[in-house]
Amino acid sequence: MHSEISNIDKFIILWNTGRKFSRGLIRRLFLKKASGLFLVGKRVSITHGKHIVCGRNVKFEDYSEIHGLCRDGLIFGDYVTIGRGVMIRPSSYYGGDYGSGLVIGEHSSIGPYAYVGCSGKIVIGKNVMFGPKCSLFAENHNFSDQSTSIKSQGVNQKGITVEDDCWIGSNVIILDGVTIGKGSVIAAGTLISKDVPPGSVVMDKRNRLIRDR
Repeated sequence: MHSEISNIDKFIILWNTGRKFSRGLIRRLFLKKASGLFLVGKRVSITHGKHIVCGRNVKFEDYSEIHGLCRDGLIFGDYVTIGRGVMIRPSSYYGGDYGSGLVIGEHSSIGPYAYVGCSGKIVIGKNVMFGPKCSLFAENHNFSDQSTSIKSQGVNQKGITVEDDCWIGSNVIILDGVTIGKGSVIAAGTLISKDVPPGSVVMDKRNRLIRDR
């Protein structure tokens, strides 16, 4: 801990961490695999745990929702943090729209209140940082046939890839079929609807490449 943190604050941190550790001891029993330390915040929802693999020192913060029902599972690498209130949804709660799943590499984190719709496969690399309230949608509705409802035409799922060492700012929206190249920075509030070259800095809602990193 930082040397400027007072003893009482250190005690509070250790007390809260201990409670998360205790929850993790129980919840890990219902996962496919959990290695090393597993910290679970209060009121975390983990369903279909036999589809979930956690590496060492994974943290699911308060009120996060981890829905494991999917074909390829949810795989969390070492030292991954899932922030407060994050929703990870590969499939519907009732078994419909059976999705692919998620892989997130070591030392990556998803900020508070993000939505990760991984019905199409989402792959996030190592050392990737997502700010608060980001949204990833790895599917699109088909709508070309005007003689029938959009809902009845189903979806297509190309998937999303975010390569290593990216920084994704708060409130970024990433749409299906996108690859964000290694070492890129996406500014807050940007809508990403097409591929981003490695080492890019992108801002505004038109995917305009501001400069090479």
